[in-house]
Amino acid sequence: MDKKLDDIVSLCKRRGFVFPGSDIYGGLANTWDYGPYGAQLKQNIKNFWWNTFVRERDDVIGLDSAILMNPKVWEASGHVTSFSDPLMDCKNCKERIRGDKLIEESLGIEMAAGKTLKQIGEIIAEHKLKCPKCGKTDFTEPRSFNLMFKTHQGVIEETATALYLRPETAQGIFTNFKNIVQTCRQKIPFGIAQIGKSFRNEITPGNFTYRTREFEQMEIEYFVSPNDKKEIKKIFDEWKKSCWEWYLALGVNKENLRFREHEKDELSHYSSMTFDIEYKFPFGWGELMGVAYRGDYDLTQHSKFSGKDLSYLDPFTNEKYMPHVIEPSFGADRTLLITLIDAYDEDEVDGEKRTVMRFNPKIAPVKAAIFPLMKKDELTSIAKEIFDTLKKKFDVEYDDSGAIGKRYRRQDEIGTPFCITVDYDTINDQTVTIRERDSMKQERVKIADLSEIILKQL
Repeated sequence: MDKKLDDIVSLCKRRGFVFPGSDIYGGLANTWDYGPYGAQLKQNIKNFWWNTFVRERDDVIGLDSAILMNPKVWEASGHVTSFSDPLMDCKNCKERIRGDKLIEESLGIEMAAGKTLKQIGEIIAEHKLKCPKCGKTDFTEPRSFNLMFKTHQGVIEETATALYLRPETAQGIFTNFKNIVQTCRQKIPFGIAQIGKSFRNEITPGNFTYRTREFEQMEIEYFVSPNDKKEIKKIFDEWKKSCWEWYLALGVNKENLRFREHEKDELSHYSSMTFDIEYKFPFGWGELMGVAYRGDYDLTQHSKFSGKDLSYLDPFTNEKYMPHVIEPSFGADRTLLITLIDAYDEDEVDGEKRTVMRFNPKIAPVKAAIFPLMKKDELTSIAKEIFDTLKKKFDVEYDDSGAIGKRYRRQDEIGTPFCITVDYDTINDQTVTIRERDSMKQERVKIADLSEIILKQL
């Protein structure tokens, strides 16, 4: 099936996954609020990531650093001078456009990678690229536009300190490296993981939640010794494999995933090697996450700008060195988006179209729904008792509204793996009908076995 993004956006609002931000006021361009099912789905994804890369590993520990940081952090990291996009305006309709994105979408990413502002303008003029809004070819010259949101700390803006909303979570890890080494027993190689909000004043956000100005990252900075290049390459490849396998374990179709290595002229200023995992979105291949080799750039810069020694004394070799860094960086919002796209399906049941979200049960926002066949006290009392028991272990719902078929369809649309129906036979034999979402197969099982049946799927 050709999955249409519009169909998914419609389902997300209808079923409480994602709502337009500030909806009652007409919205705010490209801001999104996660509804009850979207919030739970996102939490499940983050928990699955944390369990995989922090709780189940001995060499990664967690951190939660502040969004607001000393402005010198962003001078040291290079974001004040280097974190910008080439901005142009269409002279006809006044649409603001990223020059490199216009080239990428029209001519391919290799044509835009690493180009200067002047070169971007020349490529657009040479190929007579058109404004995506009005179709005209008359643009202003590209100019540099810093992507960081600026704010102020203090009562009076004129005398307040200028601050930035962080554009990435990584720098909070680097500025805490010394604290972590001093307070924890981790020895290199080891990693520090963090999940948190970041903000980028994107010029051309769009494609639903794919590119937004406020987003959540799941990042790891993995510190290694600089002395063994083969070992660094081995660890880098292990992280590539682990990230790939995490997406497969999440339930993503591997046919929709691919690796892409960054060309030399498109690498970030801190990176000497980067691989992206890309996903085949309805609008084309797009970046999902990246694994970057940052070298010692960040710790060296922060040592220089702060005046603090951030080098590491190896307890095994008694050697002092500045650690190098491998960074696996995931987007929580983009990961949620691909689970929606991958899960969305339509089939036919008894001659009628059925929309179903085929989430991996591990991340489904609701694991099971409990129905009384009819709204009769003798049935609802048992159904509510089952609900009260299961909700202590799983995210479950109770539903007694409407015909049983309509209740099934509601749960299919939010991706609930199991529906449990209490009927009159339940009163006599303590069994219920459990119906599986994908196959729609139904069987009678004992109430006492429900927890074990659900747990096996998780």
